[in-house]
Amino acid sequence: MSTQPVLHEQIAAFVTSVVGAMGLNVTVTSGASADGVRVDISGEEGELLVRRKGEALDALQHLVNSIWRDQTGRDGRIVVDCLDFRKGKDAELRQMAKFLIEKAKMTRTPQEMGPLNSYSRRLVHLEVSLDPDVTSESQGDGLVKTVIIAPR
Repeated sequence: MSTQPVLHEQIAAFVTSVVGAMGLNVTVTSGASADGVRVDISGEEGELLVRRKGEALDALQHLVNSIWRDQTGRDGRIVVDCLDFRKGKDAELRQMAKFLIEKAKMTRTPQEMGPLNSYSRRLVHLEVSLDPDVTSESQGDGLVKTVIIAPR
């Protein structure tokens, strides 16, 4: 018996209570994804979470990660999205990584991307790992670091 459905239901219930306390009338759904748990928030009032470059959504993501990080395991990820905001930002980030990968290969000079939070850096490193001609590393201190994409 898997505990995964129980976990994503617990996370969705928590998110529902937080957005409810914020006075937002939204719908929260959750499910298992390829690498963990995905929570989606929908509804017109969800727009308040994605204003100002999604700062409120990032704060909610951080809160959820802080509470459930230990229960998802080392490779388990929790993604909290609202109105497909994060999905769009992820696609935009992957496109920028692909652009910089090609630029690094063409110019034979390292390319810098960031500053990025850990979630964004992971996406960039995963995109870079798909190309055997480039490598990547995070540089900097603290929670927000820069990713350097360099030719091999």
